[in-house]
Amino acid sequence: MASSKHLRQIFQFAKSGDNDSFEKVAVEIIQEEREKQHHLLANDLEEILYGKVSKVISFNLLKEDIPTDKEKSLPLLTVYTPTRSINDIVLSSENVFQIERILLENRKSEVLKSYGLKSIDKILFYGPPGSGKTISAEAIAYELELPFVVIRIDSIVSSFLGETSSNLRKIFDYIQKNRMVVLFDEFDSIGRERSDTSEHGEIKRVVNALLQMFDTYNGNSILIAATNHEKNLDSAVWRRFEEVLYFSLPDNNQIMKLLEMKLRGVRRNLKKEIPSLAILFKQMSHADIERIIRRAIKNMILESREFLEDQDILNSISKEKSRIKNTKLKK
Repeated sequence: MASSKHLRQIFQFAKSGDNDSFEKVAVEIIQEEREKQHHLLANDLEEILYGKVSKVISFNLLKEDIPTDKEKSLPLLTVYTPTRSINDIVLSSENVFQIERILLENRKSEVLKSYGLKSIDKILFYGPPGSGKTISAEAIAYELELPFVVIRIDSIVSSFLGETSSNLRKIFDYIQKNRMVVLFDEFDSIGRERSDTSEHGEIKRVVNALLQMFDTYNGNSILIAATNHEKNLDSAVWRRFEEVLYFSLPDNNQIMKLLEMKLRGVRRNLKKEIPSLAILFKQMSHADIERIIRRAIKNMILESREFLEDQDILNSISKEKSRIKNTKLKK
């Protein structure tokens, strides 16, 4: 946050039209934020000021080589620079509160450490597909200005006896050395219920290894597990997480917020107001709604029209329902 001195100056110079002094103070603020390691904020401010992002690397990405699977030589994880913030998602008030608490604890981790306490670093997200689990994990990375790492479950699970546990060990060794937000997507694939008689011994050994790694982990990364099938998780897995967040399909108020967000800046000539439009999206996921609006806007652009019409949205909804129906039939 800029100092009170800088805030007073920048308002004063903006009002008086003194552009040179305004820019000088703006540069000082950007430098101040960089010194605080707030590189993403500094980049955003620089882009506003100059129209481009600095070439300064936001964070020193991962000095070690990314671990690979022995069987297929595939990377076991993918590293991203997060681009979506907490303002890009619409969640329940309870989840917003919990995520803000996670952010607060991690921003003040040194204060907690001075009292012999550790900030939240093991979190479970569960709920139906497309309900905002992945984007919420990315938003946490963005807000904390950390790399966002997604674990590739398809690479972890190996046909070689014992290799899956070995892959997990490589991942935990890697994230132990770096500070990042790590997403274990489709977590039920490796945290499956051990009492399930349909599962073979290898999966049970993997779960045992996974639990042990979570218990002994003491790095600085934030580990987030996400699943659409929470009932398949081993009962012991749940106890390894300090926070558990349930992501549901959006209610009517959340749908309206999503529509307002996705239609922001779009020139439109809609006969239906947002509350009336929201009814058409009932029981759809966040991802479904985003896909429908994006498709409708693309249609408007491709047809060289200036305004978005009701029919664009209605046609897109119809296509989405057909897509969902076909997906279910294939399953």
